[in-house]
Amino acid sequence: MEPSAKRSEELRSHQWYGAPGLRSFSHRARTRQLGYLPEEHLGKPVIAVLNTWSDINPCHVHLRDRAQAVKRGVWQAGGFPLEFPVATLSETFQKPTPMLYRNLLAMETEELLRSYPVDGAVLLGGCDKSTPALLMGAASVDLPAVFVPAGPMLPGHWRKEVLGSGTDMWKYWDDHRAGLIGDCQLAELESGLARSPGHCMTMGTASTLTAAAEALGMTMPGASSIPAVDSGHDRMAAAAGLRIVGLVREDLKPSQILTRDAFEDAVTTVLGLGGSTNAVIHLIALAGRCGVRLTLDDFDRIARTVPVLANVRPGGGPYLMEDFHFAGGLPGFLSRIPDLLHLERPTVAHTTLREQLDGALVHDDDVIRTREKPLSAEGGVAVLRGNLCPDGAVIKHITADPELLVHTGPAVVFDDYRTLQRTINDPALGITADSVLVLRGSGPKGGPGMPEYGMLPLPDHLLKQGVRDMVRISDARMSGTSYGTCVLHIAPESHVGGPLALVRTGDPITLDVPARSLRLDVPDGELERRRAAWTPPPERYERGYGALYQEQITQADTGCDFAFLARPGQVPDPYAG
Repeated sequence: MEPSAKRSEELRSHQWYGAPGLRSFSHRARTRQLGYLPEEHLGKPVIAVLNTWSDINPCHVHLRDRAQAVKRGVWQAGGFPLEFPVATLSETFQKPTPMLYRNLLAMETEELLRSYPVDGAVLLGGCDKSTPALLMGAASVDLPAVFVPAGPMLPGHWRKEVLGSGTDMWKYWDDHRAGLIGDCQLAELESGLARSPGHCMTMGTASTLTAAAEALGMTMPGASSIPAVDSGHDRMAAAAGLRIVGLVREDLKPSQILTRDAFEDAVTTVLGLGGSTNAVIHLIALAGRCGVRLTLDDFDRIARTVPVLANVRPGGGPYLMEDFHFAGGLPGFLSRIPDLLHLERPTVAHTTLREQLDGALVHDDDVIRTREKPLSAEGGVAVLRGNLCPDGAVIKHITADPELLVHTGPAVVFDDYRTLQRTINDPALGITADSVLVLRGSGPKGGPGMPEYGMLPLPDHLLKQGVRDMVRISDARMSGTSYGTCVLHIAPESHVGGPLALVRTGDPITLDVPARSLRLDVPDGELERRRAAWTPPPERYERGYGALYQEQITQADTGCDFAFLARPGQVPDPYAG
């Protein structure tokens, strides 16, 4: 794709630097204060490098170096790079959940790009919420942009075992609770689960969403699976820096890339990878920012057409993201389903997706399966409906015990996660393997922020009997590295009076994944009596960002965006003179 001859005075940054008058004189003088010569920046595309690096985000700890590679590419292409620190959303450490702050980073991204003399942006992220947040902000301001994924960490190791972050953490923690491994082994596991910079190397939320970003056309080809510490990751970052300058000169914006066709292909990709349920919420939110109405029904419709081909934990196994990368990465994966894609749409790197996938190959048919040998004939996530979730719920059924996909059992209800943690082992609850564990108060408002509580812990006594899965239902999310028969994203949530608020311990609940159904088997009249007696819980926040959040947050089925950000409308560029 050859860059057009866009003139310097047509650049957005020209309003700051090139216009006559006192303000432009001041802007140039202050740029001299920064130590830059006029010939280093005047008349050149100004590229913002948005960096989510921090000392407490292990997924992004290498992005300080990658920003330098991006800048190198920008300089070589004739642009002028400026690095901006933005909020770091560390999935590991930020409480109550970084999901509470996804929209804050999206706001920061949008307003930073709008308010500074910026012509285009390179977005550095990868930890779960940073990918959708950066893309949501960039889409809203609609300046040329390229996303640079942080990349997966190296595989974990413990004795002879290859470990997957998150997935094996849950497994071995349950083994410890069941008495199968001791404290010494657990201490060894602490040092082996995560052994390099980068996000989770399973097909968790981070890898799912960076793959979605690549499928949308917002990254360099193959970028989403390059291991974080591989030298190829540095080269990819430099290539993104080179490419963004061309995008600015061509004036190719996210609005031209993030189309309805692109979102359908991203959904196809997520489902075919056996990816994280969190992608449902984030893609719906991102699509909304682009004026595309993406719904749970779209996910359910597409899920019935796409097979699961990625044999990667936790949806398949035994492979990890480094295996996926060297088996062909996302280009190889997409080359197996071209008939399910919209191949004539543009990407940041090529005129069409068809051109981008030309020559893509799969090098290992066990890591990326053929259509004749899928892990599942249908996509890895199912959308459920019923009187317990009138606005929908989701389940990652490929990680569930097949015997539980059709199940009726008595509810055991927990009103909040702290209570669950404190009482799950109480014999008085009478929990059996047939029980249905129900957690409420953990949705977008109730959580707050919809924490990843959805893989509810099983009682110790059942773990010691060898039970490793039960039906679990909540208005929470769960980590993309989690697994089990976990029904998630119940909408509306209990905090706003959804039917989940009406469930009582002992009520029979029926899950029927083949029928896409989730029902509370209680007469309608009884539910109406309970509803009349229900009172809403008090709001958590009286001031600050939390108050804005609880006022504006939407429900899971519409993406958990802020209502004032999701609605259509124009925002003018600032006057720079």
